[in-house]
Amino acid sequence: MNQSPDVPEITPQELKDRLDAGDVPVLVDVREYHEAEIADLPQHDQLRIPTGEFPQRMDEVSPDADVVLYCRSGGRSAWATAILMQRGYERVLNLKGGVLGWRADVDPTLRAY
Repeated sequence: MNQSPDVPEITPQELKDRLDAGDVPVLVDVREYHEAEIADLPQHDQLRIPTGEFPQRMDEVSPDADVVLYCRSGGRSAWATAILMQRGYERVLNLKGGVLGWRADVDPTLRAY
């Protein structure tokens, strides 16, 4: 699941600024369920679709919404973002650096794992 250079990204700070302004995209967490219990982004009714379930469940993501996908470090979510783009989704972004990027740039109190 290598990061594809043509996958559009949003930085943790850009996402925080959007959330703070009330511009809340659909957040899609593609990590395993137990990872969300360790550390997660602020609660905004995230869709939790683990990578292994993503091909079967990607239709749960609206093609008409602004979507930000994330994982621990950005690799799995870049893969999922690319799949949605191949399916014709145009308003999808990968969170650069994932939860670890969010921890580094926005919320250092998050637990590292």
